[in-house]
Amino acid sequence: MELQVFYRALGLSLVGGLSTALGALFVVLNPAPNLKVLGLLQGFAAGLMLSISFLDLAHNALNSIGFLKGNLWFFGGVLFFGFIIKFIPEPNFSLPADPNEKKADDGGTGKDMMRKHRRQVLFSGIITAVGIVLHNIPEGMAVFLGSVKGLHVGLNLAVAIALHNIPEGVAVALPIYFATKSKKQAFVVAAGSGLAEPLGVIAVAFLFPSSLNPDILEGLLGSVGGVMAFLTLHEMLPLAFDYCGQKKAVKAVFVGMACMSASLYFLEVSLPKEISL
Repeated sequence: MELQVFYRALGLSLVGGLSTALGALFVVLNPAPNLKVLGLLQGFAAGLMLSISFLDLAHNALNSIGFLKGNLWFFGGVLFFGFIIKFIPEPNFSLPADPNEKKADDGGTGKDMMRKHRRQVLFSGIITAVGIVLHNIPEGMAVFLGSVKGLHVGLNLAVAIALHNIPEGVAVALPIYFATKSKKQAFVVAAGSGLAEPLGVIAVAFLFPSSLNPDILEGLLGSVGGVMAFLTLHEMLPLAFDYCGQKKAVKAVFVGMACMSASLYFLEVSLPKEISL
């Protein structure tokens, strides 16, 4: 495997992974982030991801290795990520409840209840961070495989994943900031959770053979398309619907799809031939 491809994938995964830091900034600069904006952002990112999945990765796999094999690889990716997601804690994007509200319920033990509530919220933030770390590893692998295929594939994946990771940064930073009242801790933990993405690149680079059958590479990219499609429908669209409403979210999805379709076209016609495989 050429070092150029590895460094390209590592750089792109860092862009995607460190976007969790932007989500943390939403929290530390404003403890009550605008969830409608995050919902629109997720709808837009969902459109990017769906275009990548179906119009690029799955489409190329079907054309390269045939309809049957392409579908087997695609749905293999769906089943793989569907199995993995069962063991990943779901991020909680809601604002933690104010512990002061519990003072009136237990006559004089308000401080104890406040401390208990903050511990529970802190624990939920840590669990969410662990889940996002596990979640980002296969995303880093996807960016690596996309970069092997070509710069335009890796770049498009990295952009879509970066937009998706911003609310994940919110999901980590929000409970930690609420529990600890430390902006620094909230930011560091949220930003650090995104670093699992380049770790995924490093892991798959060591496992990746120096030369790979083109059909297998296309099949793996088809599987990445299945992973991205499952991620979009399972996490991104429901979040967009919850926070900005179905109509606005659907519009954002199609805007994202249009932008990614334009990106796929212009990158394909403008990049030098030697950059892509």
